[in-house]
Amino acid sequence: MIELHTVFSQKQRQALSKDLPTPLYFQLYKILKAGIFDGTYINGSQLPTEGQLSESFGVSRITSKRAMDELAREGLVERQRGRGTHVTHESTVSRMHAPMVGLLQEIESIGQTSIALVLQCGMAAPPRSIGQQLGLEQDERILHLRRVREHDSIRFGYYNSWTRGVDLPADLSVFEHTPRLSYFRSKGLKVSFIKQSLTACASNADASKALGVERGTALLSLTRLAFANHQSKAYPVDYLKVLYHPERFEYRIDLELESDEH
Repeated sequence: MIELHTVFSQKQRQALSKDLPTPLYFQLYKILKAGIFDGTYINGSQLPTEGQLSESFGVSRITSKRAMDELAREGLVERQRGRGTHVTHESTVSRMHAPMVGLLQEIESIGQTSIALVLQCGMAAPPRSIGQQLGLEQDERILHLRRVREHDSIRFGYYNSWTRGVDLPADLSVFEHTPRLSYFRSKGLKVSFIKQSLTACASNADASKALGVERGTALLSLTRLAFANHQSKAYPVDYLKVLYHPERFEYRIDLELESDEH
């Protein structure tokens, strides 16, 4: 039996409410859909059964079935009697390449021109999907940092990061004025390259509280995986997800094209 506590957090499993305007099945469908799109469930993986979902989320089997049927209707999963429900969605992202130096300058410039308010900082085990991306052992504890950034007293970004190879600093206020990459570099952790993706999402409860917006507000979502080198081999060291308020923040990358003259 799939242990859903390793996939969905307790907060997610308790998030369904009859007091919300949307039906319970649709709330569950949105959670499952988010899990498919954020890589918790990759193409070909099996989703929990209706019974497992019902027990874990505290809803009826009819509710679980309607949520699964909605996923199937959108072509995100395939349902087969006796074999269960499997994910059929596979993201096809067109990647844009930018010079690494310029990207790092852009990252650190944000840290130098704004103030970060530390909401949470400690050593903890990340969610399974993030732990897998960072190549961690099960229940391995790494640095977890949640912040909100503001400029001229206006909050524009909610930051959630997980970093391996760095100890908890004695003074947490270091993350209020020092860019994370600068601090990591001072501790011997040097990032060699970065993979990142940009998309849109609806504000969840934590982001809504941090940014002072209504739940469901459209936000710009940036996910960044940073790598370091060891013995000529790159390995992932840092996972960062940022939710930006699009009316308060503009994300721009300037590209300098190489000449095609020979």
